[in-house]
Amino acid sequence: MIPILYSDHQVLICEKPVGVSSESPGLPDLVNEQTGLKTYPVHRLDLGTGGVCILALSSRMCSALQSIFRNDMVLKDYFAVVSGKPENNSGHYDDLLFHDRRQNKTFIARQLRKGVKEAACDWSVIRSVVRNEQTLSLVRVCLHTGRTHQIRVQFASRGFPLVGDKKYGSRIKGKTPALWAGCISFPHPDHPGQSVCASSRPPAVYPWDCFPDEDYDCIIRS
Repeated sequence: MIPILYSDHQVLICEKPVGVSSESPGLPDLVNEQTGLKTYPVHRLDLGTGGVCILALSSRMCSALQSIFRNDMVLKDYFAVVSGKPENNSGHYDDLLFHDRRQNKTFIARQLRKGVKEAACDWSVIRSVVRNEQTLSLVRVCLHTGRTHQIRVQFASRGFPLVGDKKYGSRIKGKTPALWAGCISFPHPDHPGQSVCASSRPPAVYPWDCFPDEDYDCIIRS
């Protein structure tokens, strides 16, 4: 059963499970079967990332929501568990990123060129703990852009790979990179002045269960 976090006549927000594709065949088909509706994927989450995901209930609304994404009108908060502890408790990352499709891997670039895109995020450390003689930090990340593997490569390039992210250098094992889409907020295309917001907590499995439940309250927006 896919948890439905918000729905109206044109928009549906659900909790994408880890290991399920954001696109068809995947999440839209599961939601269609569960609800009897026809849904359209608006944006992507990596296969190994779970959490809030928007589906449109018409092709018109899908185009309208994708326009909102392109115009940077969507607020996106993620949880990540990184290896180690950043020196500061909060910060801002600005990078130039290049995604190599053949390797399905993103790299830091030194200058703008074809295929290179600007990437920015703000982050704050919620809590750091030691487990099995390894320091883990739960981090809240507010994305200002949505580049492929952005959070994974921005933290890994500074020496803090996500737990379980072998592709970007993590030495701590995990089934998937420890990344979760925690909250999304955006203006409703059909109702000027009305915002839509939905939040989701990671499951109580490693490494998320290394941190107390109240640490995840920070993603709730009114």
